[in-house]
Formats: sequence, C-alpha cells, structure tokens
Amino acid sequence: MKRGGKLLKKLEESRKVTANLRENEKYLRSRLENCSDILIRPMRLGDKHKVDCLMVYIEVAVSNMMLDDSALGKMINHFWEISPEDIQEFVRHNSLGIADVKKLENLDESIDAMLAGNAVFFIDGYDKAMKISSKGYPSTGVMEAESEKVLRGSREGFSDSVKSNSALVRKRLRDTRLKVEEYKIGVRSHTLTQVLYMDDLVHEGLLEEVKERLEEFQIDGILDSGMLEQLTEDVWYSPFPQYQTTERPDRAVQEILKGKVVILCDNSPEALILPGNFSSFMESSEDWYHRFEMASFLRILRYLAVIMATVLPGLYLAVIRFHTQILPSALILSFAEAREGVPFSSVVELIFLELAFELIREAGVRVPGSLGNAIGIVGGLVIGQAAVEANLVSPIVVMIVALTALGSMTVPNEEFAAAFRLVKYGFLILGGYLGIYGIVLGIYLVIGHLAGLISFGIPYLVPFIKKEQKGSSGEGVLRVPLRKRVLRPLYAREEQKIRLKRKESGS
Repeated sequence: MKRGGKLLKKLEESRKVTANLRENEKYLRSRLENCSDILIRPMRLGDKHKVDCLMVYIEVAVSNMMLDDSALGKMINHFWEISPEDIQEFVRHNSLGIADVKKLENLDESIDAMLAGNAVFFIDGYDKAMKISSKGYPSTGVMEAESEKVLRGSREGFSDSVKSNSALVRKRLRDTRLKVEEYKIGVRSHTLTQVLYMDDLVHEGLLEEVKERLEEFQIDGILDSGMLEQLTEDVWYSPFPQYQTTERPDRAVQEILKGKVVILCDNSPEALILPGNFSSFMESSEDWYHRFEMASFLRILRYLAVIMATVLPGLYLAVIRFHTQILPSALILSFAEAREGVPFSSVVELIFLELAFELIREAGVRVPGSLGNAIGIVGGLVIGQAAVEANLVSPIVVMIVALTALGSMTVPNEEFAAAFRLVKYGFLILGGYLGIYGIVLGIYLVIGHLAGLISFGIPYLVPFIKKEQKGSSGEGVLRVPLRKRVLRPLYAREEQKIRLKRKESGS
C-alpha cells in the first residue's frame, strides 16, 4: 500500500508542468498519440534562438491565425529579439496583459484547455503553461429562431456555441447580478454546461438542487440538452416535459427575471428553463410585446386548442357510438350517410387516419428544405382525398383529424404539444369503448397526473392551484396589462416580489 501511494504521488507530480520542456513534451506526446488533428509545434525563440518553446493546439480550432495578427503572434514576434532571461521575466509579469491568457500548473488541465479549442504555450525554464484563447471550434453563429417564430420581437436565436448563447443573454441583462456558473459533464465528452440565474432573485434551495442534480450522475457524454433534461427530471416516465425549452434569448431572459434558472449546454441551440409549469408552456415569447387584449385572446385560443387536440377524436367516437341522442337528427343522418360504405369500425377508421397524419408530419420534418413543407401539405390532401374516395374513411373523420392537428400546432412549445398528441390516443380508446364516461375518466387521470407533477419543488399546475398574494404577476390564462404586472411569480424571493413600481416624484 505504501509503495502504491508513492507511485500515485509520483504520477500526480509528473502531471505538473515542469520547467523542463522535454518532460512536458514527452507526456503530451504520449497522451496525444495518434491524434493527427492535434498539432504539437516546437520552436526556438529569443536572441540567437536559445529558448525552446512548444505550441499545442487543434488544427481547425486555432489554425494559422495564432501566428499572424493575433496578440499571441505579436508576443512571439517580440520574443525573437530579446534574451532568454528577459523572455521568462516578460512571461511572468506581462503575459496576462498581452492576450487572453490563463496560466496552468497541471498538464491534464492544459490538455483539457486545448481540447476546448484553445492554444497552449510552453516555454523551457518556465514551470507553467499558458492557455491562449482562440476562435475555438467552428460553429454556426447566431441564427434566427426557427421553432418559435414571432411577428414582433427579436429574431435572434441560440446557436450551438454555449459561450455565444450566454453572451446573447448577457447582452439583454447587463447586470453583474446575472451569474454564469460552468460545469463539465461527461467523462469523455467534457461537455461545457452553464447555469444562469439572477443572484438576488433565485431561491437558494432551487439553485442548490439544480447543482446537485447536475453532479449526481456520471455518463460518457452529453451531446444535447435533451439528454441532460432526461437525466435530471423528477418524474422520468411522464410524457409531459418538466423543463421548458427555448431557442430564444429574450424568452430565457424573461424567465430569469421571474427567478428561474436557465441551463445552457454546449453543442445545443436549446436552453433549459426550470422549474417548468403548465402556464409557461402555453405562453408565447411575444405575449408581452403585444397589447393585452389580443394576447389574452390568443392565450384563450391556445387553451381551447389544447382541449380540442386532446379530447376531440375521443369525444367524436363517444357521441356517434354511444350518445347519438345529444346531436340533432339532421347531423346524425349526415354522419351516417358519410360513413355509408366504410368497411372499418369508427375506432379503427380514426386510428388509421391519425397514424397516417403522424407519418406525414414525420416525413415533412425529415425531408430537408421546402420539399418537406410540400410533402406535408400535398401528402395530407392527397391521402385524405384518396381515402375518402376509396371509402376507407368518412369525410367527417378527415375534418376531425385536421382540426386535431391544427390544435396541436397552436401550442407554442413543440415538446409540450407532443405530450398531448400522445395522450390523444388514450382518449380515443376510452371514448371509443366507454363513451362519455371514458372521456371523463381520461380527463380525471390527466388532471390528476398533472396535479401530482413537481418540478424542482414547484407544482406543475401553478398558478391554477396556488393562491398568490395581492397584486398580479401576469401568470395564468389572461394576460394582464403590463402596467398592472407589479409582482414577480412565486419563483422569486419574497424580498424581491416587486417587479414594477412608479418612481417617486422629485427623485
């Protein structure tokens, strides 16, 4: 045991950056063997080329720009003309002022910094490495939000670079109370993850729970925020998302100002917002940019659309199979005439057409560009019309499926809408075989499930199941006028509940 402890201690010491450049280079070459994309460039600097140096970087991430007009290039050009003693003195005292440089004492830290897209510089006789920030890995840059389009508001969307995404948030919240904490998740991927919050608004208990969940699992790699979401959510088997996702920086800022926490994941253009709740999934980013009358009307329309997208197919089956007496006679006769010649039962007919539309939707998403939109529109029309003419389905069922699809598309959050698209099949079976009693049972089960969901200590159905204090925070079905939105929701600390107030006269 004593020999093993000495060996471990020696191994740890060998990973320290030493003043001997050859030892550092030997360790680096052993770790980076067969990594042809990583360049190890030795050079000799100083007067009469007496000082050995080493540059380690990823070819695509750093390239030749480091040696041209960059701050590092200017520093190296300066080294050509000074003595070896002056080089070490210059590095000790001036390197941090010449470029974005961080001194590293450990070789493994140096490798991690290089793998993050930076250049690492070693000088013989100096027992520290210098991490020089560069342009980093190739990325798509700031993009326009695709899945959350708005008529009024910013067009900027998150990109695949976590640093760019946090900068877009900082651009809108220029306050030092906005904190950005970094974590590396994934034993092999070392994915950079950032936790953003407003220091004086967020509850400490919420923040601690978020940090604990990020550190409680060990995995090879995190490739997207969706993997992070599934690993850290409370009820993993629920179809309803417990994290709100957004690709809009302005929406992320809106939620941070409510006292929520935002998680950004490298290589993912989607930000995670927590806690998540039913009301926030039904809000659009532009609700607070429009006048309150129209915004309230659109919110009511979305809630009706959710009900229609979930219950309408099952309700149709319940009525035509068990409760025909509640419909006018003329309508019943019209339904019967439309179904004349259809060989399948109404349940099979509806399931068949719903699955056909799901196939069309999936094909439209997978086919690139404008061709996908054409497939969605033309495919729906052709299949619907052909099925009606072939007497496989009735025209009324095509209308029911189309209305259901429109209702699900009205929901601002696609992941939230997908949960109701899935629950719809449960209502379809219950309504088709149990009638209106099945529909009531399904509503009871869904509401009971939603009422039991907890997202980081916050009930999922807030604010519908929790009475807030006097004043309005704007949460709920109706959007209150902006000047009446004086309070923050319950996510924020009690001492920071006031969001809006008039300035005192004379101040």
